[in-house]
Amino acid sequence: MKLYHNSQCSKSCGALEILHQKGITPQVIEYLNTPPGKTELKELLAMLQLKPLELIRTKEPLFQQKFEGHTYSDEQWIDVMVEYPELIERPIVVYGNKAIIARPIEKVLDLLKP
Repeated sequence: MKLYHNSQCSKSCGALEILHQKGITPQVIEYLNTPPGKTELKELLAMLQLKPLELIRTKEPLFQQKFEGHTYSDEQWIDVMVEYPELIERPIVVYGNKAIIARPIEKVLDLLKP
């Protein structure tokens, strides 16, 4: 199991806590320090069944200042996330070939069901 984690985010920390309570120690990926590349983002998007723009935090000031109102292709939005990983929605939990955005954090429990 992997957790794309931002230690400054209460939701991300909450998802990690739920996993620990269930006895699970995920591989924690501090994605702001080691951002996913294009290939990894495409794999995550496929598992999440989302379009790139749906994985972007559109309420972030950076998005609103720099990207709001722009129309980009999916490939260009992926490039934006590679360059500005802080715009990637969090926390993302990957288990096998499935992934979820754990918002609300209790959604992480759905991923653990067989």
